[in-house]
Amino acid sequence: MKILTGNDLKTGAVIWWDGSGWSLHVEDAVDAGEHADEILAREHAARRVNSGYVTDGVKTADGVRPGHIKERIRALGPTVRLDLSLKPADPEAGNWVI
Repeated sequence: MKILTGNDLKTGAVIWWDGSGWSLHVEDAVDAGEHADEILAREHAARRVNSGYVTDGVKTADGVRPGHIKERIRALGPTVRLDLSLKPADPEAGNWVI
């Protein structure tokens, strides 16, 4: 399965081709198949996507999932727990001893 991804030209958000437009949700992605390059050329020309590319996808019970870890991170978010990360505005951040 071949799916299309890129970034929204206005917001920079990660987007996925849903068959008729772009979605923020990877679960909406559809198989672009042999038409992937044509779709990307048209969408780039219309300036609806930035840095779009074709990637492998896998159909699961929960919908489409990217086949490569890079796209999984782009689709599903950070690989760390944000509640455990240091925040610059956190007054306690400087008190941690490593």
